[in-house]
Amino acid sequence: MSITDLITQDIRLVLLRALAEDPGYSMNDSVLQQLLAMFGHTISRDRVRTELRWLEEQQLVSNSEIATVLVAKLTARGADVASGAARVDGVKRPGPR
Repeated sequence: MSITDLITQDIRLVLLRALAEDPGYSMNDSVLQQLLAMFGHTISRDRVRTELRWLEEQQLVSNSEIATVLVAKLTARGADVASGAARVDGVKRPGPR
């Protein structure tokens, strides 16, 4: 596994965990980009959208586009992956809390 793969897997886990902590299980791509930067992942908004679309393909989030903003909402499967109850290749497994 390459360092790029490790970073991508961590970005995806951070996105899922951020959504899991929101009361509505939902955030827009701009806020998620800022949260990723807080966790050491300074990436473009386009990259955030790419990862959100990948997560949607895996049925971990559902995305909706509102004007110029992409809004992601965590699915039940995504919550399971965020907590470590389920595993998906391409998403880092969370450590024990």
